[in-house]
Amino acid sequence: MGTLLKLSQTIDAVGRLIGRTVIWFIFATAVISALNAVARKAFNVGSNAFLEIQWYLFAAVFMLGAGYAFLQNAHVRIDVVAGKLGARTRNIIDIIGIIVFLLPLCYFMISFSWPVVHGAWVSGEMSSNAGGLIRWPVYALVPAGFGLLALQAISELIKRIAFLTGKGPDCLAHDTHNDAEEHIHAAVGDTTPNNAAGESQK
Repeated sequence: MGTLLKLSQTIDAVGRLIGRTVIWFIFATAVISALNAVARKAFNVGSNAFLEIQWYLFAAVFMLGAGYAFLQNAHVRIDVVAGKLGARTRNIIDIIGIIVFLLPLCYFMISFSWPVVHGAWVSGEMSSNAGGLIRWPVYALVPAGFGLLALQAISELIKRIAFLTGKGPDCLAHDTHNDAEEHIHAAVGDTTPNNAAGESQK
């Protein structure tokens, strides 16, 4: 289990890095939107490329941030029901959901979307709008996003199993995310303080 927890730790570190990166895409989207509006109103100059890059960036935040949201336990849950269940039951339900639903969904979406990405790459597909952007980068966000989500699902699966076997904390408990990470560090013999996790909560 120690090796698996180290793997989980590595996946979590990658997820946090991506999460901290894509948050800047929101800022970039706001800046581009403002500049585009000023150019259109003040100088009567517009650009379809500027319009499209905004939803490219939004798509990147949505797709690439899904795994980070899973890491932070931020996805929507039916708390009214889950709150009445015991910790072991919640974790067992999560394990079943990850294995039966989430991982197969990720596999299906990657398998379904990759030929579309490849086709757009080979054909050099462009936007139908004048001055628009090439299409394969935004298409590629689908397999990339579901790939990252699948990796995070594996990490979360390891942590759920660790809890059920007494090798880790309950990552589903409220307000214990940082404590859970500290327990995982201890379980794999890493005594380095996890300052990054604390910073991400500020």
